[in-house]
Amino acid sequence: MARTLAEIALRSDRIVKTHLAHQARKLHEEHPDEIGVSKAFADLATRMMSDPYKLAEAGMKMWQSQFDLWQSWVKQVTGAETTSLAPQQKSDPRFRSDLWNNWMFDYIRQAYLVAAEDVQNTVAEVEGLDQQTARKVQFFTKQYVDALAPSNFVLTNPDVLKATIETGGKNLLDGLNNLLNDIDRGQGKLAIKMVDNKAFKMGENVATTPGKVVFQTELMQLIQYEPTTPDVYSTPLLIVPPWINKYYILDLRQSNSFIKWAVDQGITVFVISWVNPDEKLAEKTFDDYLIEGPLAAMDAVKKATGEESINLIGYCLGGTLAATALGWLRSRGQADRVKSATFFTTMIDFEEPGELGVFVDEGVLANLEKKMQQRGFLEGSEMASTFNLLRANDLVWSFVVNNYLLGREPMPFDLLYWNSDATRMPARMHTFYLRHMYIRNELREPGGISLAGEAIDLSQVETPSYFISTLEDHIAPWKSTYAGAKLFKGPVKFVLGGSGHIAGIVNPPKSNKYWYWTNPSLADDADGWLEAAEKNPGSWWNDWLDWIAEFGGKKVPARKPGDAGLKALEDAPGSYASFRLDTHTETTAGATPKVEEPSTEKPAARKRTAAKPERAAKPKKNAKSSAG
Repeated sequence: MARTLAEIALRSDRIVKTHLAHQARKLHEEHPDEIGVSKAFADLATRMMSDPYKLAEAGMKMWQSQFDLWQSWVKQVTGAETTSLAPQQKSDPRFRSDLWNNWMFDYIRQAYLVAAEDVQNTVAEVEGLDQQTARKVQFFTKQYVDALAPSNFVLTNPDVLKATIETGGKNLLDGLNNLLNDIDRGQGKLAIKMVDNKAFKMGENVATTPGKVVFQTELMQLIQYEPTTPDVYSTPLLIVPPWINKYYILDLRQSNSFIKWAVDQGITVFVISWVNPDEKLAEKTFDDYLIEGPLAAMDAVKKATGEESINLIGYCLGGTLAATALGWLRSRGQADRVKSATFFTTMIDFEEPGELGVFVDEGVLANLEKKMQQRGFLEGSEMASTFNLLRANDLVWSFVVNNYLLGREPMPFDLLYWNSDATRMPARMHTFYLRHMYIRNELREPGGISLAGEAIDLSQVETPSYFISTLEDHIAPWKSTYAGAKLFKGPVKFVLGGSGHIAGIVNPPKSNKYWYWTNPSLADDADGWLEAAEKNPGSWWNDWLDWIAEFGGKKVPARKPGDAGLKALEDAPGSYASFRLDTHTETTAGATPKVEEPSTEKPAARKRTAAKPERAAKPKKNAKSSAG
């Protein structure tokens, strides 16, 4: 305990000095309400005050709820038969401990849940707010009530009290030390540690499927995986992951790796590994991501395999990019270069963006543009914080309790290791994506956007498509992805999996978890489709395998990376994926992995519409820069 106190004292002194210096620098700077929360709640207050009767009625409902709870609790402690107003739900991890069954803590828990429901219902029932304002006040009201949960405080969390008694308060000292560590690591900002990063090493216990980097551009490396079967389908598979995360969510470990599983099914698998950009790539556009991403990768796959056509997978934002690639190829008369397209939890129609819509409007984007102009990119930590807020109880408050109140270290969990591996967004690309897709929803309109010299019209895309979405997805709501699936002209199979954006996709057949729903026809609306859908046990992976086999072609001898038209540059996972922001200072210049020898091959009839930034210096062959 003495050693812990000494560490706290030394670290506190340094952090206070850093904080004061930071505040001095910011003294004359403005701190705008970037998301417009203050204005949204000011509008809410105005609407509520305009109808005093409803306001008083809401107050009476809250008092009545608490009075009913008091009566129920009195009956309970006196042994009378009663029904709990807020039954304990094992699905809520905040109150999963048996210690919450104690009569006092059970009352605290119920009082909180009843009050939280009343507050959120009151806000949701206020009339006269525009859709975006209503979305903001409901979202941040939930953030408010989640923050006030009794599980987040020492005196109202029985597990914390128990630990404090058993350790003589050392849990709180250790927790304070953890808190100061996180503030120190965040350079004055709280950077909650979610996982023991030292427990993982890329290529050893995450991203372990053997493969080689066989091609690269300034924006991506292309990985080809070693075959595990003597024969493979002739048609190769190209996976386009989102660039807001690393590709290895599909290759965490052998037991749940979609990439390893696909290779074992006799498929030649290629995956794009996006660069983690810095200010040198600030001028990269959405056009560049299309040209130097899937289009360049398709040319490289052709050179590596000799095949004219591929099967294509796009995950989340990577799926949005894959959809634009299909439209671009169709416009160029090259639609036959893709035999089939699969979309993992992909939004193409952004009419109903879900909770992420809270963070995307013209006001928010204007503030974001000002911030990105200063450095040329959006910090990975800022994007990660936004996504963490969408599931604050799981990704914020659970760690507050574990790290700071219980004084424990976070567990080594591969999914959270990946989740903490934040990536940046180039300024020009990111603003284009948010404005033209999220805000204006132009991708769904025929010719609504033009990329690399071609108008994108998804209504003319005839490529057979497979959409897999998930029931509890908070990033790409399944009803929104369903609306996007209906934009294509060609045959579409829509499948709905269980769980959420990650767990519903990373769901290997051996796990036998969740369910998935299938329906051979597309109804006019998502609810109609689900009503007529068949519920199937287990993973959707085998269903997809049956579907993709139709487009696999004949069997040919297995292909080894580097044996054909492309040489092997380095082992998977490659230097682009291996660079982590959380192991370097985020403001360090030159963090982009340097390009070794990018191919000079360009997609057919390539058109450039944006100025090209200066290329980074080329290191020696297979060298890995300490900055990435």
